[in-house]
Amino acid sequence: MTTVVTELTVPARAGWSAVVRRGQLLTVTDLGGNQAVDCLLYDAHDTAVRYSAPDTLQAQGSLFLTEGSVLLSNEHTPLMTVLADDCGRHDTIGGACSKESNTLRYGHHTWSQHACVENFLAEGARWGLGKRDLVSNINWYMNVPVEPDGTLGIVDGLSAPGLRVVLRAETDVLVLVSNCPQINNPCNGFDPTPVRMTITEDAR
Repeated sequence: MTTVVTELTVPARAGWSAVVRRGQLLTVTDLGGNQAVDCLLYDAHDTAVRYSAPDTLQAQGSLFLTEGSVLLSNEHTPLMTVLADDCGRHDTIGGACSKESNTLRYGHHTWSQHACVENFLAEGARWGLGKRDLVSNINWYMNVPVEPDGTLGIVDGLSAPGLRVVLRAETDVLVLVSNCPQINNPCNGFDPTPVRMTITEDAR
């Protein structure tokens, strides 16, 4: 038996954050399909210990995250483990959109558009984090193929309405999420949609 600790629908383009306690499960549900969910992880008791894409990729020997992936910190300690994955693979090298990257890629007219970095900064400020605390993030549901020559693409997603990723916290973890507001590339199907964040725990 499990009990729901918290459940919230995060609107399109919005941010979310919470502490997921050791042993609790975090389920990220793509409600509309084809929605990128940018994510950062920190040790809730020492935020200098945070998610490390290089450590995680080196340890698992794969560029993509999926069921069984252990999300490691910069101290090479486990923060969360992917217990279940309805989608198949997720990105952790494409980074988060920002006003700066938008203008570089899509033109100066995009400067006023909201971006993931702004969501991360707003949510992080609630926990005493600032711009220096932003590191390479996870992009749940985002499809970033890597070509043989190392070229990255951002293409139409692999997700569909109702697909889920389930993560188990291996320690108390602060989770920051940006429900990606990007409208200039296909990572959200050019139409950002809500996602649901659910934290559950063993009721025993």
